[in-house]
Amino acid sequence: MTTEAVLIQQHLIDPEICIRCNTCEATCPVGAITHDSRNYVVDAEKCNLCMACVPPCPTGSIDNWRSMPKAKAYSIAEQLTWDDLPAALTEGDLQAMGVDASFASVPVSPSAASINSVTSSGEAVFNSAAYGATLPPWSAAHAYTNLYGPKSPTQASVVGNFKVNEAGTTNETHHIVIDFGSMPFPVLEGQSVAIVPPGVDATGKPHHARQYSIASPRNGERAGYNNVSLTVKRVVEDHEGKPVQGVCSNYLCDVKVGDTLQVIGPFGSSFLMPNHPKSSIVMICTGTGSAPMRGMTEWRRRLRQTGKFEGGKLMLFFGARTQEELPYFGPLQKLPKDFIDINFAFSRTPGQPKRYVQDAMRERAADLVQLLKDPHTYFYVCGLKSMEEGVVLALHDVAIQAGLDWETLGSTLKKEGRLHLETY
Repeated sequence: MTTEAVLIQQHLIDPEICIRCNTCEATCPVGAITHDSRNYVVDAEKCNLCMACVPPCPTGSIDNWRSMPKAKAYSIAEQLTWDDLPAALTEGDLQAMGVDASFASVPVSPSAASINSVTSSGEAVFNSAAYGATLPPWSAAHAYTNLYGPKSPTQASVVGNFKVNEAGTTNETHHIVIDFGSMPFPVLEGQSVAIVPPGVDATGKPHHARQYSIASPRNGERAGYNNVSLTVKRVVEDHEGKPVQGVCSNYLCDVKVGDTLQVIGPFGSSFLMPNHPKSSIVMICTGTGSAPMRGMTEWRRRLRQTGKFEGGKLMLFFGARTQEELPYFGPLQKLPKDFIDINFAFSRTPGQPKRYVQDAMRERAADLVQLLKDPHTYFYVCGLKSMEEGVVLALHDVAIQAGLDWETLGSTLKKEGRLHLETY
C-alpha cells in the first residue's frame, strides 16, 4: 500500500469548545500538542494515539478524531486557522482518494511506558505527569460539569473584588466574588469556571474564555448563597518577562461590584477532595494555584465548626517569590495550628537563599512519608507547570529515602485517585 493510501485516525482539538487551559499540552508525553494565541493543535507526525491527554481535558474538546489519508493529514498550520472542526470524510470521499477504510488505525489506551519513558534521543526521564490521577477520590462528591458551554454562557454579577496581597507587589492578585442569582451553578472544591472577556482579538474574533480555579467551598463564598470566588493575578508580562497585558486577568482585576460577567462551566471531575472521615489532604501550590486549596481548606474549616465531621490532617506547602506577593497570607496566619500545618517557601526574599515548595517538602520528609503510606491521604498540586516536576520528584525522593518502592507507590497514587496535578 502506498503512503497516499494509508488511512490514519488523526487526533484533533475542537476550537469551538476548547477553553485554552493548556491541560492537553502539559499532559502530552511526546510533545505532539502545541498552540498559538488562537488555537491548540495536534501534530499528526508526533501523535502516537496514547490518549494521555484525553481524560484531563475539562471540556471534551480534545476527544475528536478524523479518518484521514496519512499523506493528506491536516497540518499544524491548517489547524491554527480553524474556527471549527472540518467535516469528517465520508466513505465515498476516502474511496475517491484510493483509500481502503478497513486499514484505519484505532486509538488505544495509553500504557505506562508511553507516558513515562524516554526523550526523543532515547534518554530516560522522570515524567511527573505520569503519576497524576484522572480519577477522583472514591469518597468525592458528584461533580456537575459543562452546564454552560461557550455558545450558551450564563451570567454572574460581581459582588466583591478585593486585593489579596500587599500593595506595590509585582504580582497583583485579586479575590473576586461572583453571584449567579437564581441560575443553577453547583460547584465543588477543585473545580473551575471560564470567563469570557468582552471584545475581540487582533483578528476580529471574539475573545476565547479563560479558565480560573474556584477558590470557595461548595456552599458558596458566603455560606448558603449561590456565589463563587476566583483568585486572579493581573498579568502584565509574558513568561519571558516581556510587557503584555493579559486580556482576561486585567479585565477581571478591574471589574466593579454590579458588573455582569459571562461564565461557562463548571469544569473538572477529578481534582476533587475526599469526603470520608479521617481522610487527610496535602496541598502544594504556588501563587494563584492556592485557589482550589483555599476552597478545600475553608470547606474543612466549616465542617470542623459543626462538630459532625472527623477530618484527618491538613498540610499546606505554599510558595511565592516573597511574603508580600503571597495571596491570603494574613488570613492563613489566623487558622488554628491544630487545624492545618502550614509551610511557606519564598524564592526571592532579599538576603535569603532561594527556597521553593519542594525544599519545604524535603524538610518535612518524616511527616510526608507517613502520609504517603496512609491510604486515606490525598495529594493536590496546583500552580505553574514549572513546579510540577520538582514537587513530584520531591515525593519520589522522600519515598525512596524511606525505603519505599516509588514505582509501586506512584502507580497506586494514580490508580486510587490520590495524587492530583493541575498545573498550567
